[in-house]
Amino acid sequence: MKRKVNGVELFYKKSGQGQPLILLHGNGLDHTIFDELTEKLKAHYTVYAIDSRNHGQSSQDDDYSYDAMAKDVYEFIKDMNLGKVHLLGFSDGAVIALHIALAYLDVLEKAAFLGLNLKPSDLSEKSTSYYEYKYEKTGDPLFKLVLESPHIELEELQAITIPTLLMAAEKEMFRDGLFEELESGFPNVKSKLMMGHKHESYLVHEDLLYPDLLDFFGE
Repeated sequence: MKRKVNGVELFYKKSGQGQPLILLHGNGLDHTIFDELTEKLKAHYTVYAIDSRNHGQSSQDDDYSYDAMAKDVYEFIKDMNLGKVHLLGFSDGAVIALHIALAYLDVLEKAAFLGLNLKPSDLSEKSTSYYEYKYEKTGDPLFKLVLESPHIELEELQAITIPTLLMAAEKEMFRDGLFEELESGFPNVKSKLMMGHKHESYLVHEDLLYPDLLDFFGE
């Protein structure tokens, strides 16, 4: 299904019943990464797995900014009359989710941030080199986005007073120490490090997080 909001058409897959739970994918991916997880979550929630602008089946636009993508989701929530929602974002989706929490906290019940960073400098040297190489070869604005943003200060997280879940892989694409800094930044946080996993391996086309998410969102 598609919904026109904020000047773009967002594709979304709706399934299940219960309180709304919005899922936001990472850079260069689409809503299908959540298929296996949605199959279990839909027994408890109305799941909305959304393709961000310039991804999947959503429309293309010149504005690739996280602010624009956050406003897309906010307007989607308002246009669909969803009330307060649960929100889960992975990687770039976590950055979008954080922008939503900072700008539109009133529409959120709880939020889960998976594989989150606050600044381009949070990338490891290896990750930075990879994105620089990919952008040089392709000119894809999605690679440029990762290299130039976001720009969020750790202190800003103090404003996010809703219950939050922070997760990351043991073998992340970010610098050492970031996870612990984020833990200290959120005032109402539960956290879990996925041991033995890489950035995407515990989530993309996996249902490993089902018990953790049911426990967190179901409290």
